[in-house]
Amino acid sequence: MPRNATLEQWPAPVPQISSFHGITIYMYWRDHAPPHFHAQHSEHWAKITIEQGNVLGGSLPPRELRLVEEWRSAHVDELRENWERVQKPEAPNPVEPLP
Repeated sequence: MPRNATLEQWPAPVPQISSFHGITIYMYWRDHAPPHFHAQHSEHWAKITIEQGNVLGGSLPPRELRLVEEWRSAHVDELRENWERVQKPEAPNPVEPLP
């Protein structure tokens, strides 16, 4: 974002930070607490906390939810850092997908 621009003046898309096994992970700019990310698979969406992996809203099929939890637990530090970045707002860094 340009230094003097406000978030409202910046038509940036929702940042995608990872994608694996048909699941896409997003973090919204200046989203509300608790720190979380959004996971999408097909028509299913879930909002998941970074620290404990709790589903705050929405749902994913069981297999995809397990994959997201495996990914989340491997990348908690990177997710925390990205949460801080999108609160400023700065572009988040990509996070490695599951193999």
